[in-house]
Amino acid sequence: MKTIDELLSEGVDGKRVFVRADLNVPLADGVITDDGRIRAVLPTVKALAEAGAKVVVASHLGRPKGAPDPAFSLLPAAERLGELLGAPVAFAQDTVGPAAHDAVDGLQPGQVAVIENLRFNPGETSKDDAERGAFADRLAALADVYVGDGFGAVHRKHASVYDLPARLPHYAGYLIATEVGVLKKLTEDVQRPYVVALGGAKVSDKLAVIDQLLGKADRLLIGGGMAYTFLKAKGYEVGKSLLQEDQIPVVKEYMERAEKSGVELVLPVDAMVSPDFPDLKTKAPANPTAVAADAIPADQEGLDIGPETRTLYAAKLADAATVFWNGPMGVFEHPDFAEGTKAVAQALVDSKGFTVVGGGDSAAAVRTLGFDESAFGHISTGGGASLEYLEGKTLPGLAALED
Repeated sequence: MKTIDELLSEGVDGKRVFVRADLNVPLADGVITDDGRIRAVLPTVKALAEAGAKVVVASHLGRPKGAPDPAFSLLPAAERLGELLGAPVAFAQDTVGPAAHDAVDGLQPGQVAVIENLRFNPGETSKDDAERGAFADRLAALADVYVGDGFGAVHRKHASVYDLPARLPHYAGYLIATEVGVLKKLTEDVQRPYVVALGGAKVSDKLAVIDQLLGKADRLLIGGGMAYTFLKAKGYEVGKSLLQEDQIPVVKEYMERAEKSGVELVLPVDAMVSPDFPDLKTKAPANPTAVAADAIPADQEGLDIGPETRTLYAAKLADAATVFWNGPMGVFEHPDFAEGTKAVAQALVDSKGFTVVGGGDSAAAVRTLGFDESAFGHISTGGGASLEYLEGKTLPGLAALED
């Protein structure tokens, strides 16, 4: 895989460089609530612009239905990119039409343009190779060189991620190079003890990675909504808590495998419960109660790990040489149920090992809860991509960058 440093050494002055970024930022009424993904691509965009390239930045945002939708416009992301660069950024109101060509044709060396949401064109996400390829051909007409730097999208077989690199000289940007380097530390030469903390809502989303980690990790800590399927598999009452009944047989099998293989699989010993799901808009008090994990009342819902589990998990993370964390421990968006996620984040901050926050909600939680990002070894920009890499899958966007 060639990197952007090799491209820069070859020279990019005056060349049109297409940067497939991940500007898929959260928006509230058109306002960006977390610009982490925009900041993550800055080193690549800056380096290219400073070397005299005409930089064409492209990305998706949300899940529009293959047609323009103002709610998913990249304009706010383009404006924020300009603020962070400290220079004007041109914005094209289409992807491969006249506006895109005018914006790119108007670039001077060192300038940057952002084209509209790639998913406004059905060819971007099409499962039909010909339709996807036709869109990639039109994107290729905008550039001389391709730089892949949208790590959050590399697990997607989309036109701008998978098909376009085949049509242009292609290189990995700084973000992708960093992300891949970190993931190799979690899969190839792992420093032990290796502890993985997994949370989030659905256990089904994490089964494949648990399957892989049972042969690699020394310790697995389970939290979030997915924990209640594990507790139910042990025969516990979980009340109104999130539960995937159909996954109980698989969960039981994984618990047995963990015991046989010597992997310590740690479940919550208590939970914060409430009769109703909290109001995340008003943040009205939810009056939670701490109960033992085997004593959740039938009319209550588990919404966070309890104080004893927080202490337990912090202790289980304390001696780790390598930590990977993906998924919050509870409904961190509400202050009454944020303490479990805070406790795990703080344990990573206190750790002397190499700590990785695996993107998605975990990365959002770290920022939302006010932690210093530099206190972690690495915060990934792609939760889904990170998990699929750890599952051992071939990621289309990375495969496309290989020579």
